[in-house]
Amino acid sequence: MGLLERLRKEWFILGIVLVIAVARLEPAVGVKGGPLKPEITITYIAVSAIFFNSGLSLKTEELTSALMHVKLHLFVQIFTLVFFPTAIWLFLQLLSITPINEWLLKGLQTVGCMPPPVSSAVILTKAVGGNEAAAIFNSAFGSFLLGSSSSVPFTSIFSQLFMTVVVPLIIGQIVRRYIKDWLERKKPPFGAISSCVLLMIIYTTFCDTFANPNIDLDKFSLIIIVFIIFSIQMSFMFLTFIFSTRNNSSFTPADTVAIIFCSTHKSLTLGIPMLKIVFAGYEHLSLISVPLLIYHPAQILLGSLLVPTIKSWMVSRQKALKLTRQPKAPVKVSFLPLLPMVCSFVGKLLNCSPVLLKDYPSTVRKYFMN
Repeated sequence: MGLLERLRKEWFILGIVLVIAVARLEPAVGVKGGPLKPEITITYIAVSAIFFNSGLSLKTEELTSALMHVKLHLFVQIFTLVFFPTAIWLFLQLLSITPINEWLLKGLQTVGCMPPPVSSAVILTKAVGGNEAAAIFNSAFGSFLLGSSSSVPFTSIFSQLFMTVVVPLIIGQIVRRYIKDWLERKKPPFGAISSCVLLMIIYTTFCDTFANPNIDLDKFSLIIIVFIIFSIQMSFMFLTFIFSTRNNSSFTPADTVAIIFCSTHKSLTLGIPMLKIVFAGYEHLSLISVPLLIYHPAQILLGSLLVPTIKSWMVSRQKALKLTRQPKAPVKVSFLPLLPMVCSFVGKLLNCSPVLLKDYPSTVRKYFMN
């Protein structure tokens, strides 16, 4: 494989490195309130574009099927809202005896209680080719479920989810009805479009991260927290992979992809307002916020880097399952080659036993005796 072809194949990974480098050089461009206005262009326009893109690319029957996939929804929501925070709490009991700042540990606990994000899990699932419809439902439902049960204003959450998720998705489905034949004939690069939007999100996320004064920790604490967060993400992604690929799980490889991303990602958009309300008046609010501020870019970066690997696994797994499910051709056994031998044997037997011949018709006796 030539260098140019290799670069073309790995353009997304190179794009990640490039946007992070640009964000590090001049973070003021992509921060909230900066020239790019990510609070509008990303929060509303980019996210709406993602779900409009999903509405165009997804068949209506796929969305309906995803809505009825109750087992998958239960798995994701129970893992996200029950298993994840419980496991983090147990893990922090061990970390509490270490010299790590206790407020950073409290911040890690709050990360475990956060709902899934609306956009990143869907984009990564689509980039891999997983069950995008299931990812859309679980991301939106998880954010709505936990957000509406918290102190964050219900109407604000509902209106934002409705305008950036539901409306663009419905419009995409309506437009698809009129240009369905064109879409099937031209096959637009929906995955590449979503990947480009994801690069925009990564860029603005890291601009906020590099420009945020709250992450001004000593290097030791910062390195430890980053290491812990990446370890948590890798461990939980591996756990969801193991649970969803068991023989009796009944999940398809595409379902597994959606489960991996939806179960392990956490929302910064809902998380920060929740932290500001729950910990209002705390002088250590900035330290409590640090783990979530690191977790958000880390999950996007790690997920993006794993896209080629997960996609390769999914494709190979789908091929293997397809081969195993193909009906085997019935084995045809022919006894024609044995017929002369059998006839000869029976003939000799009858020749040796004249008594046995008396009840046989003459035609049969002639056939065997000749």
